[in-house]
Order: sequence, then C-alpha cells, then structure tokens
Amino acid sequence: MIRIIIAEDHLIVRNGLKMLLGTQPDFQIVGLAADGQEVLDLLGRGIETDIVLTDINMPGMDGLTLIETLVAQKHPAKSIVLSMIDTEPYVLKVFAAGASGYALKNMDETELIFAIRIVFAGQRFLSTELTSGLIDKAVHHTFNPQPQTEKTVELSVRELEVLNLIADGMTNTEMGEQLFLSKRTIEGHRQALLDKTGSRNTARLIRYAVMNNLL
Repeated sequence: MIRIIIAEDHLIVRNGLKMLLGTQPDFQIVGLAADGQEVLDLLGRGIETDIVLTDINMPGMDGLTLIETLVAQKHPAKSIVLSMIDTEPYVLKVFAAGASGYALKNMDETELIFAIRIVFAGQRFLSTELTSGLIDKAVHHTFNPQPQTEKTVELSVRELEVLNLIADGMTNTEMGEQLFLSKRTIEGHRQALLDKTGSRNTARLIRYAVMNNLL
C-alpha cells in the first residue's frame, strides 16, 4: 500500500486529487493539507506517509519550504511536486531542494498515477512534457550553440514565479491574486528582478529572461 498526503490549497483541486487517487487499490490517502505546515502537523501527530504530493504556491508554508524541511528532518517520505510552472530553472530548483518528482497539473491521470508508483519504487520522475522539452533544448544547444550574452544571476523560486507571470502580461494586482500575495509584495519582487538583472524596464527584463533561458 502506498500512503499519500496531498498538500494543495485549492479545496476543489485537493478533493479532486483525493477522489482520483482513491480509486487505485494500492493507494491510501492518509492526509489532506492546505499548506506545508499542515503536512508537518499531520506527521507530528504520527501520520505515516510514503509520498507527499504537493503544490508549490500555497499560502503559509509553500511546497519548496516543505520539501526542504522534510529533507532536513531526514523524513523517509518522498515528495512529488504538482505544478503549472514548466520552466527549466524552476524545475531544477525543486529537484535540488530534494523532490523526487515533478508533474504538471495538465497531465493525464494515468501519468500521475505512474509518477507516484515510480517515485515510491525509488526512482525520480519528470513529466513527459517537460522531458521532451529538455531533450529538444539539449539537442538545439548541441547543434546550434548560442553564446551567453548576459550574466546569469541567482533568482529565488518566488522571483521565477513572478517573472513568468510578468511574461504572461499580468498586472501586479493579478499576480498578487494568483500567488496569494499583496500588491506591495509583488512590487518588491518585480523591483528585485529589475535590480538583479540590471534591467531598466519590463521589456529589458523579459529580454534578459529569454536570453538566459529563464522562460
């Protein structure tokens, strides 16, 4: 039996995942959480789990912090991120934090079930869509190498999220609603992105992101 905790702040998505995964005879949903702290609370009360299926963008403790905490505590549970974000730097940061799998929310149920089983078996999982993209990028750079014209800087996961939403054309207010952050906090992240990349405006920021494969 594969014991699973689902961490997802949207109630409809959380319950949908519970219903979907609950149809599998070898899956047992042992806990539901709206953020990372609730996962830790469940574990602190003695709930045992093999897999933590977690979103990244959650109010309170986010998924990345949860993964880092589980690793620091040497908890045996393996983490699988379920996210809408498909950029390479973001995915690599999640694996570097200690996740065992990365799945996209638009994947079909068969692939998600496969992801849980393969991670439980001790292997890593990356969704098919992301794997294909990384292979295409590797082939492109192998045969059509492009010179790096900008100096790469280190961006946080939250800054990468904001960067992707800026590229989607969202306003500060819309980004705040998407990420459950205040408009003031979003403005701070936007300014940090401009400062770190040395960009004078949003157009230069997007150019930097494209040149450095951040989008």
